This record gives sequence, structure tokens and C-alpha cells, in this order.
Amino acid sequence: MRSIAAAVALLAGLKFSMMAQSERAIVDLVLPTANDALFSGDGPAFYQYIERDYKGVKSTPWEGGQYGFVRDPVETAAGIVYTRFHEGIDIRPLQRDARGEPLDEVRAIADGKVVHTNLVPGYSNYGKYIVIEHRWDGSSYYSLYGHVSAIAVRPGQTVERGQGIAVMGYTGQGLNQARAHLHLELNFMLSHQFKSWHDTFYKKDPNRHGIYNGINLTGLDIARFYRALRRKPSLTIPEFIAGEETFYKVTMPKSPNFELPKLYPWMVCSNEIVDLSSWEVSFARSGLPLKIEPSAKQVTQPELSYVKKSPIDYSYLTQERIAGRGEEAHLTKKGRELMRLLIWPD
Repeated sequence: MRSIAAAVALLAGLKFSMMAQSERAIVDLVLPTANDALFSGDGPAFYQYIERDYKGVKSTPWEGGQYGFVRDPVETAAGIVYTRFHEGIDIRPLQRDARGEPLDEVRAIADGKVVHTNLVPGYSNYGKYIVIEHRWDGSSYYSLYGHVSAIAVRPGQTVERGQGIAVMGYTGQGLNQARAHLHLELNFMLSHQFKSWHDTFYKKDPNRHGIYNGINLTGLDIARFYRALRRKPSLTIPEFIAGEETFYKVTMPKSPNFELPKLYPWMVCSNEIVDLSSWEVSFARSGLPLKIEPSAKQVTQPELSYVKKSPIDYSYLTQERIAGRGEEAHLTKKGRELMRLLIWPD
């Protein structure tokens, strides 16, 4: 355990780091394909539909291609709730050949470095996919391009905004030619110790993607971010995230292995606390971390400290990371394990 003085020094260091990064880098994004219907508000033309069978009624809603809780409806006393979270957006093709194969070029959304390519479709639900690291305001963010058919870049390669990196496809479980699309995400990384954590909790599930496994990457609402940037080109990611609603908070034990404050120092609200014993992390409903605050509460393991009131079981609302209702709300086994990733090894 660190001393109080060391913890206060860490806060001061983080505050200095944030001041040193006052010169903002422009987040200049381009769409990853020629499909720009996102900006005209034409959802059916931009998003690829999903195939849904709800209570025997089959449908193909394009809304299922959006970011957020848009899949797997469940009927509750409070109405229908969509329980499955979609981390990115599914962009439909504009061009196909005579056989129906998609031809759309996939492009890097910003300058960056290729850090991972998965060439074996069966190794991931994303099929063949690419991860590119981008640096803005001193922090790293990761764009992910899934279900591609051909990859034209390799790890370690530097790419420019708008550069061709792949061809759209339909690789990955459950897809077919008719539903070919590009799955796009823009993510934060949770921990560089992910491989060790995964080997501990998922011994029977091989991790073929290192720290670029989808579990370790948590995405923001990239479609809404694109539209917000169009209205305000100077918008930064911290400013965008500041508009997200806090759905729950978790108090984390103070640990030198807690990477989020180092990876994304802008998350830290450095309120002065004499007896700093833990960190309270605010999360969006999606699980995206939003804010980190020092706390005087002493905990030995991650503890749920706040959740927005809802009459619906929280397991439906939080990807099963929280369960129960009202005062009975608590972190599930899955939720506790994921929170331990943030301070791993603990």
C-alpha cells in the first residue's frame, strides 16, 4: 500500500501532466468507407441490419447496427429492454460485384500506427480485424475494423488518415454475404496487464490477441462522436466524454497497478483529500470509464458505491456486470473480475 504522501504526490503529478498537455491535438476523423449517410440522418442507408427473431416474429432492424444496447430484447414489467450491448457501429457496403461480394475500401479513420491484425477469421467474433493506435493529448486510443475480407497493412506500420487498410467483408461467426459490413470501434484500453489477468480467469479460452483483445478495449459512441465533431471540429475526447451520464460507480483499492489515471490523466478529478485510501471510478452504462476521483473510503476489493435507480434488474442494463434491484444492487462475479483487471495484478 502506498503512503498518503505518495498518493498525494501522484495526484499532483497527474495534475501537472494534465497541465503539460494543455496544447490540444485535433481529433480529425474521416469515415472509414465511402458511405457517408451517417451525416444525412439516413439510418437504413448507413447501418447494416441485423436478423432478429423475437417471440417468433422475424425482422431485420437497421437499428441493431448502431452503438449501444440495441440487441436481444427482453420483456420486463417496465417494458421491453434491449440487453445486448454493441460496442461499435456496423456500416453497410455501397459497392458489390456481380457475385454480390462487397468491394468497399476500408480506410484508417485518423493518422496512427497498426498495432494488431488478426488474419484468422475463426480466432475472433470480429473475424479478420485490424487495430490502429492513435495519440491525442498524450493518450492512446484504438480504432478497430472488424469483419474485413482482405488486410493490406501489418503491425508496426504507420498509416495516414484516409489510407486504405482493408476491404470490407463478412468474416466472423454468424455473418453471411447479404449482411457484409464493416464493424468500427474507437476504444480506450483498460490495462497493459491484460494477458496475465486473462490467463488467470479464462484458462480454457486462449487469448490470441494479447492486449488488443476486445475485452480489454472499451468503446465510446463513435457515431455520435462523428456528428459532434462535425458541429464542433475542435472537440476533444475528454470534452465529449464529459457529456456522458454516470450510471454506476465502483470504489477501487489504492494500487500502484491502477493504470487508468496514467493512461488517461484527464479522467482524474484531483480533489484534495487528506486521507486518500481508494479511487472511485464512474462508468457509463456501457462500462466506459468516465471519471476517477480520490476517496477516503477503505476497501480491499472493488465495491459498488453508486448505481442509478431503476426498477429493472441491473443485469439487463449493464452487460451483467451489476445485478439486483434498488438497495440489493451488487457487482456480479463477472463485474468483480472485470474491475480487478483495472488494478491487476492485485
